[in-house]
Amino acid sequence: MTTKPSQLLELKGIDKRFPGVHALKSVDFELDGGECVALLGENGAGKSTLIKVMGGAHQADAGSLSVDGLVQNWIKPTDSLDAGVAIIYQEFNLVPGLSAAENVFLGIEPQDFGWVRKGEEKAKVREVFKRIGADINPDALCDRLTVAEKQLVEIAKALVREARILVMDEPSAALTKKEVEQLYLLIDDLKEKGIGIVYVSHRLEEIERVADRAIVMRDGARVGELSREELDRAKIIEMMVGRKLENEFPKEIRSPGEIRLSATKLNRGQKVKNISLNVRSGEILALTGLVGAGRTETVRLLFGADQPDSGDIELDGKKLILRKPRDAIEAGICLLTEDRKDQGLVLGQSIRDNFGLPNLKKFSNKGWINKSAEADSFSDYIEKLQIKVSGHLQLASQLSGGNQQKVVLAKWLERNAEILIFDEPTRGIDVGAKYEIYQWMNQLAKAGKGIIMISSELPEVLGMSDRILVMKEGELMGELTNGPNVTQETLMSLAIGEKVEQAA
Repeated sequence: MTTKPSQLLELKGIDKRFPGVHALKSVDFELDGGECVALLGENGAGKSTLIKVMGGAHQADAGSLSVDGLVQNWIKPTDSLDAGVAIIYQEFNLVPGLSAAENVFLGIEPQDFGWVRKGEEKAKVREVFKRIGADINPDALCDRLTVAEKQLVEIAKALVREARILVMDEPSAALTKKEVEQLYLLIDDLKEKGIGIVYVSHRLEEIERVADRAIVMRDGARVGELSREELDRAKIIEMMVGRKLENEFPKEIRSPGEIRLSATKLNRGQKVKNISLNVRSGEILALTGLVGAGRTETVRLLFGADQPDSGDIELDGKKLILRKPRDAIEAGICLLTEDRKDQGLVLGQSIRDNFGLPNLKKFSNKGWINKSAEADSFSDYIEKLQIKVSGHLQLASQLSGGNQQKVVLAKWLERNAEILIFDEPTRGIDVGAKYEIYQWMNQLAKAGKGIIMISSELPEVLGMSDRILVMKEGELMGELTNGPNVTQETLMSLAIGEKVEQAA
């Protein structure tokens, strides 16, 4: 096969193995200049491994990688960057204490005899920022930038290095709707300039907007390609999971019981203002609103991670004093955090140790941990939740996002908590793993647990909840009983402060 003149990137027969895992199985991938190719697949399908091969972070065991028809042999990430390939990972690679300009030019600073030409550096950064529509002060420290601004700094880093191939890994995961629209326009502009873009996302509506083609992976192999005209949601899902999902949200008809958890007039600064809520046995209560509405801040009070300025919390009619998360855990309340990497897991420890951390009392006797009992219990959850792992001692950092979320779920299921709080439970997770999480939420509700689900995905809110609370700037704007007359428009109206008739 002769490489087309416009073809920027070609991977042929890429194979990669890790201990106990065949991560990539003879994968082919092609990217032309001026096109956006979506890379799709469930968590664990091999997407992350493939883009790390593209970025020089992993070396393939077999196969070849070419840029502009020239075979490359990269042994480190800077090799790929020198060849014009830039990877923008979901976790940004920025130095928080340095300015935006310093991050953009880190490692390639314009110098005279060891002295950085700061004026020239800032001028070039302003020029690149203007090119991509970024209204960022070059002197602003990166730890004070928004997520969207940090992403623009990453893109500027790539353009300053004259990257012609841009790989974006879940670029919209933490962006607002307005920021996502701006990202779309930027991608259109980059394509016009001949830059090739690899776009990795679990948000299928984005794929339909930005992609010219989609390459789908499953279990480490390329299983198909869809043209622009074929980018149909149902077809994408079927190819990704290998079967049809008749119903994306397996909502069940429930009859909630008695009130389990109640909060009355909770206040904390300007983030949580006079919030009262309750969740019943066998109920899924959704908490939604725009970014910054105070949803996470509210559930942190319920979990003891923060203390309210005022207000009361009761579980089964008994008042709780929650000074720290351990108090909530002992009372029977658990939280699957929005940021599972920073707050839900200890990434440098094994998945079995992560599973055991909140359950040490159960698995220990007189200060000694019964590793055998811990391992047996964890094995049960690996089977029940279908967690894809190479072994109990695999580091949590080595799992895909969906499998990390399942490990977090497993440790709380072992606690047999009465109230489970899911904060953005399916963010960054593929449709197959989402469906499994939804099924577990249904099972827990059926067992009489009370569930609070925070979600920014309105179809998810409507597809899974029994009642919906909508927040805006720390205040409760309305309470809705879910049903056919509740729409995304209804929820958005409340989220921006407009009244709707059904609001209680």
